[in-house]
Amino acid sequence: MKREENLFKSLEILKEIGVKNNSIRAIKHLPSQEGLYEDYPPEIHPTLIKCLKEKGFLKLYTHQHLSWKLLNEGKNIVVVTPTASGKTLCYNLPVLDAILQNPTTRAIYLFPTKALSQDQRAELDETISLLPEEIRIFTYDGDTPQDARKAIRARGHIILTNPDMLHTGILPHHTKWIKLFENLKYIVIDELHNYRGIFGSHLANVLRRLKRITKFYGSRPQFILCTATIANPLEIAEKMTEEPVSLIDNNGAPQGEKYFIFYNPPVVNRFLGIRRSYVNESRRVASIFLKNSLQTIVFAQSRLITEILLTYLKEDIEKRIEDKGLIRGYRGGYLPLKRREIEKYLREGKIRGVVSTNALELGIDIGSLDVAVLAGYPGTISSTWQRAGRAGRKTGKSAAVLVASSSPLDQFIINHPDYFFSKNPEKALINPDNLSILVSHIECATFELPFSDGEKFGRVEISEILKFLEEENLVHHSKDKWFWTSDVYPADGVNLRSISSDNFVVVDTSEKPKAIAEVDFSSALTTLHPKAIYICEGEQYYVEKLDYNQRKAYVKNTDVDYFTDAIDYTKIKILDVFDKKTLEKCAISHGEVHVATQVVGFKKIKFYTMENVGAGDLSLPQNEMHTTAYWLTIPSDIFHALPFSSEQKINGLFGLAYILHHVSPIFMMCDLHDIGISIGDNFTGRSIPPRDISYKIQQEEDRAFLLDDMEFEPNIFIYDNYPGGIGLSPSLFDLEKKLLRQCMETIKVCLCKEGCPSCVGPSKESGKQAKQVALEILKKITS
Repeated sequence: MKREENLFKSLEILKEIGVKNNSIRAIKHLPSQEGLYEDYPPEIHPTLIKCLKEKGFLKLYTHQHLSWKLLNEGKNIVVVTPTASGKTLCYNLPVLDAILQNPTTRAIYLFPTKALSQDQRAELDETISLLPEEIRIFTYDGDTPQDARKAIRARGHIILTNPDMLHTGILPHHTKWIKLFENLKYIVIDELHNYRGIFGSHLANVLRRLKRITKFYGSRPQFILCTATIANPLEIAEKMTEEPVSLIDNNGAPQGEKYFIFYNPPVVNRFLGIRRSYVNESRRVASIFLKNSLQTIVFAQSRLITEILLTYLKEDIEKRIEDKGLIRGYRGGYLPLKRREIEKYLREGKIRGVVSTNALELGIDIGSLDVAVLAGYPGTISSTWQRAGRAGRKTGKSAAVLVASSSPLDQFIINHPDYFFSKNPEKALINPDNLSILVSHIECATFELPFSDGEKFGRVEISEILKFLEEENLVHHSKDKWFWTSDVYPADGVNLRSISSDNFVVVDTSEKPKAIAEVDFSSALTTLHPKAIYICEGEQYYVEKLDYNQRKAYVKNTDVDYFTDAIDYTKIKILDVFDKKTLEKCAISHGEVHVATQVVGFKKIKFYTMENVGAGDLSLPQNEMHTTAYWLTIPSDIFHALPFSSEQKINGLFGLAYILHHVSPIFMMCDLHDIGISIGDNFTGRSIPPRDISYKIQQEEDRAFLLDDMEFEPNIFIYDNYPGGIGLSPSLFDLEKKLLRQCMETIKVCLCKEGCPSCVGPSKESGKQAKQVALEILKKITS
């Protein structure tokens, strides 16, 4: 009872602060939910039932029972239930039973991270230790010693791995895994919602290769997929596996009572729309709960913010009571042993607070905490529920607090709690047939097994691609088959987490030169340009030289009070229009475009205050790609009739582009950097240089030609930031006016006068009257 008293006491303190500052936007009470149970089916192996009952699982939840039933009928399943609802047993039960019934049975478990594999391994070890029969489970990843790998291949019943290791370490060496592939009954894919965009598109192709190999060895495994709540679980599961899948979403697990609070930091400068720092407010909120002895997890949006919040909370809590180790950090970059220790101490209650990146968002067992504080909106409703679900027991009360940053996405969610609580509009999107990704996996598949004439890769006809690879001297056609002939090991050249494996290496030259990080090609020019401040694990480095040809950046350790933000100039050319709709007073389209982006300068942004404290010009090589885009066309008569000056109208276009860029991720499970933005002229096809590039470049581009040209008809492009596209633009196209109305609503509720980071961008960057013009355009085209 003491814990619940402390929780209510803390919530009252938070409410008082909220009333005083007008900062609480919603307090949602989520009532407790009784569990729904079924008896164990009689056909389950009796020793397994006995073992699970010893562990406290006296009955099955209804969704676990239905999973068993459908798998027993030979179906593939996708399980969609909240955090801590017993999804693990949905796959452990059928897998362990199958092995007990037939010891030759094999299964593969795929997890997106090594940490999650280790955690699930511990859960399985505990269950198996209670069984009289021997079931051998092994983790097979990059850390597995070479001398242990042979035994694993021969003896393992269950192989726990990740997509990257399956891609490079198992499939290309399938002849060493004959026993696994001949007897493979189940493929488990946990945390399916994490496999979206590029990573998901790669995994779908890895599964195509896996199915080819299992077919070759005479097995046809069933798929068990588990995911957090998303809008399209069945669609993504069937697209990922290219098999019919049954949906299970009848959550039978009990849920404790929860209070979910939406907290918006108060405005400190109404004219500029500046709010109190969300980092400082998250510290303030978390301290209230920690000082009342409530076990609390704080989720931060980056490694840097994690370390800053950790420093603040240690100062608030540990120094006050002189007890070190009560508050810990958790993120990638910590040694595995340290992470395991933190997880263990959290379960045992020895740690009162932990500050984490999204590393603890996934299903790693850290016990049930009292409070989750989210420093910034995680970007998707699914991730928000995952993080909030880290607090709460099956019985008893818990709380979650979302502290919004100033970004338009955060402000939209925090000011529309009903939108958040009433539905999940986000779709996980993948495009397995993206040509760049597809070709790389066809190379890998040919290396593994030759293709026969007429054979498809999944559902894709590939004869033209094989002919292309023959021209490149990578494959050879002989006797109705296509054979791999190159000396190259193709899987090594394919990074599942990006579209290009052409990464840049970051070399620290402060003392003895050493590689400290790798940056993917698409991010390198904006993060590793000369004079950039590159941040790695909280350490700052000054980029002295970027060797573009050798793909290396040379950096030195530094300590400054600012970070750098690259300014790029994107030119877009429409190549093909796939579809077009006229929406009364505007038009929307999607199609194929040519994108040429060049980094032309950078800004120095001061930490905490986000002030612009300097700038510089750059001229780096242009990065070109073909991709897909969505674009909004504003009719020239509407644009030119706006009661503003030419300069102000252009400012309004950039303000509108800013809000479109920041609000569109509400509808897609993607990050801001997954999509790019550009403005062009529908008649001439020319692009408009951004406002913040130097006057010299603006003159070269003759920006003035647009300002008074009465034929100028603006196109605002939102494009997939990956060659070939991953399916983001069609989903925006399908929204029709919905996206535009959400943008208008976000601008309307913003309290600033001239524009700020929460609506059309800071007024100094978007320019005079940008907010008024953007709002006027939206009113005209949506009325």
